[in-house]
Amino acid sequence: MDTIKITIDGIETEIAKGTTVLEAARDQGIHIPSLCYLKGINHSSSCRICVVEVGPRLIASCTLIAEEGMKIQTNTKKVRDARRTSVELLLSDHDRECLSCSRSGGCELQTVSNDLNIRKVTYVGEKSSQEKDYSSPSIVRDASKCILCGRCVGACGTLQTVNAISFAKRGFDTVISTAFGRSLAESTCVNCGQCIMACPVGALTEHENISDVWKDLADASKYVVVQTAPAVRVALGEEFGLPVGTRVTGKMVAALRKLGFDKVFDANFAADLTIMEEGTELISRLASGENLPLMTSCCPGWVKFMEHNFPNRLDNLSTCKSPHEMEGAMVKSFFAKKMGIDPLNIVVVSIMPCTAKKFEGARDELSHEGMQDVDWVLTTRELAAMIKEAGIDFVNLKGEAFDNPIGSGSGAGVIFGATGGVAEAALRTVFEITSGKELDTIEYTAVRGMEGIKENIIELPNGQKIRTAVVHGLGNARKLMEAMERGEKSYEFMEVMACVGGCITGGGQPIVDARTSERIDIKAERAKAIYSEDEAQSIRKSHNNPYIKALYEEFLGEPNSHLAHELLHTRYVKRSNY
Repeated sequence: MDTIKITIDGIETEIAKGTTVLEAARDQGIHIPSLCYLKGINHSSSCRICVVEVGPRLIASCTLIAEEGMKIQTNTKKVRDARRTSVELLLSDHDRECLSCSRSGGCELQTVSNDLNIRKVTYVGEKSSQEKDYSSPSIVRDASKCILCGRCVGACGTLQTVNAISFAKRGFDTVISTAFGRSLAESTCVNCGQCIMACPVGALTEHENISDVWKDLADASKYVVVQTAPAVRVALGEEFGLPVGTRVTGKMVAALRKLGFDKVFDANFAADLTIMEEGTELISRLASGENLPLMTSCCPGWVKFMEHNFPNRLDNLSTCKSPHEMEGAMVKSFFAKKMGIDPLNIVVVSIMPCTAKKFEGARDELSHEGMQDVDWVLTTRELAAMIKEAGIDFVNLKGEAFDNPIGSGSGAGVIFGATGGVAEAALRTVFEITSGKELDTIEYTAVRGMEGIKENIIELPNGQKIRTAVVHGLGNARKLMEAMERGEKSYEFMEVMACVGGCITGGGQPIVDARTSERIDIKAERAKAIYSEDEAQSIRKSHNNPYIKALYEEFLGEPNSHLAHELLHTRYVKRSNY
């Protein structure tokens, strides 16, 4: 590795050639504040808060590549004054209603202001005026809090290649806008929420449904059921100060009961149900050779991305509803009948790591007999807010178990939360269904890991080979789809997750600031927790789940039956791409 020597604050250090001054300083334990910089997503040096002194000049360190012999000063009066001026100018045009802001306490602008000891706003003048955009069921945009750092634009464009938002206008009138200034709901936004995760302030947040859920919980005529996604249990603890990747499954269940839910179910049960339906669908398509590759449909961000960008490939998507939608349908049919409850009085609440699930829950296609399968979707962050509002001591709760009959999922269900998990869970079942015997090794490590695109050839016991692709991040998905359109790639099975890392880093998960995300591999830690929960399960294959077997015996008949298609399968719509 080529190295160079530079001097930072009078200390000579040796660093790798090509390193930025910001990276070099942080490696030496020197904190340089920044706002617009987000590693791998936004390197625009637009906020000027990370300036350092190099000779007579002040230069933004996030894009300054260190050179041999360079002498850098990070803490002179000139540097501090310049940084303070930049932040004060941002504050002069910022909606400073910090007490009522969802990001209060976790706002990076707030942190930088405190670090620079800013106690008043020096510059007072005209403030830009923008209306909030509440049009999307998933994401709220508040331009009065926007600092024009561009991190959301980088997440939407560079990372996800959705390009629903970008810079518009010039000078003081500059804004982050959709094409033609339309509402977010009218744009090509896929609701993945990665813009929220990138935003350092409160300009982008989820469309909150906490008050709706509180209202239903207080209504004695309503029977309110809650279900939780696998990725929630490995991230919720972070909202209460626990280390990244801490599994809090039992505490989460206990907290939900204290909030007043009538039943606490595990969406892992429906993940197993999804595997039964999707696995059978895959076997059927392999036999017929039609509509291959089979593409997973669990991720609503990916589904909407396909509807906008590749409508000619919609027949390749599995017709299966996503797990929480399947579970909602089962609660309002099988469970309601079993318990003697009028399904019109049942409210299904899903706790998801995902903002796109809010959009999904409202889709007309995901309803039956005039009832939506799922009534409300809350993010992991919203659940944490409810627990705090209720005064529950989450950290010291004793763990409790999910309710049955729709509460027990297998280890295969839990790994849905990480990229490659759906593919691995499906393969566990498809292998055994096609072979007619139990297999000893069930970990398919070929589909695990954090490479953006993983390609493998899986050979079934009957000798049939399945060319498999596992993709996470819509930028990677677009690359693969375009390669398929050109005839360069061909598969039988594809798993796609919109968010990098899968659901564990979904747009509804706890927000991690830029500095922490540089030090800790968030997706790796949460994925590790997901797989450890799988290993701890006594049942690790979807088709071995006794509650799934009972559901088919008592109600559905068999996978892909007429009733299963009526309740558990869906359709898709073509959407404009502008």
